[in-house]
Amino acid sequence: MTALSEPGPLVAEPARSRVSVTDAVSDTLVLVRRNLVRVVRVPQLLVFATVQPIMFLLLFNYVFGGAIGRTIPPEAGGAYINWLIPGLLVQISMFGASQTALGLTEDLSKGVIDRFRSLPMARSAVLTGRTLADLVRNGAVLGLMLVVGFIIGFRYQTSFLGFLAGAGITLLFAFAMSWVMATIGLLVRNPEAAQSAAFLPTFPFVFASSVFLPTETMPAWLRVFADHQPVTVVTNAARALMLGEGTLLPGQTLTMQLLVAFAWIAGITLVFATLSVRVYRRAVA
Repeated sequence: MTALSEPGPLVAEPARSRVSVTDAVSDTLVLVRRNLVRVVRVPQLLVFATVQPIMFLLLFNYVFGGAIGRTIPPEAGGAYINWLIPGLLVQISMFGASQTALGLTEDLSKGVIDRFRSLPMARSAVLTGRTLADLVRNGAVLGLMLVVGFIIGFRYQTSFLGFLAGAGITLLFAFAMSWVMATIGLLVRNPEAAQSAAFLPTFPFVFASSVFLPTETMPAWLRVFADHQPVTVVTNAARALMLGEGTLLPGQTLTMQLLVAFAWIAGITLVFATLSVRVYRRAVA
């Protein structure tokens, strides 16, 4: 009779102390897929992410457009919807990025990130997987918004390439804002608090900007802030790419506006990606 050897104690597979770039990319793609599948399997996330932007579009175009549209420059093509669409793309980018904060806080509160730490995977994949998944989701929402915009009358005034470039720069801005929201989500660590905290920087930057109307109508003290903050800069760059340089303020050029917009996007991404990594390390330590 052969004696059965007793099984040894279960030992968790140690996390990789060093991972190659290939492994980090592979782990990131796995988490991107995991986060996208979750969006599909939770219909509420998809519905609210798509219905709310369309409601904003219809509300501002049909309810406020008649009054606000009188202040837009003729270079916008004579229709408020043309002026509105580039601004709404930037607004949706900021609102959509708040889902990054909610997703991270939910994973923290449910112990999902603790589970990730016990697996042999790159730690950087948690944050990069989340922000890249939200980039894909934001791209889908922006695409849907453009389809609805074309149906109700939006027409770009430059070229198809300019139109794509204008949409692309708003998507880059959405990626940068996802890192801002990731930092906020990791700091508050609570889904309800994250939802409120994410809107604090969103509202003043969106509504004190050129998203809905030219900044010339604002008080002088507010216009100084509105003309130089990132939402206005990115909106003006996207609008100039789609509608032409005639929509810019006197003295501004498309090249200058694009350089400032890319500087804002790169700066926000660099600063808040660094901050979110540091906060993440403390949160899971």
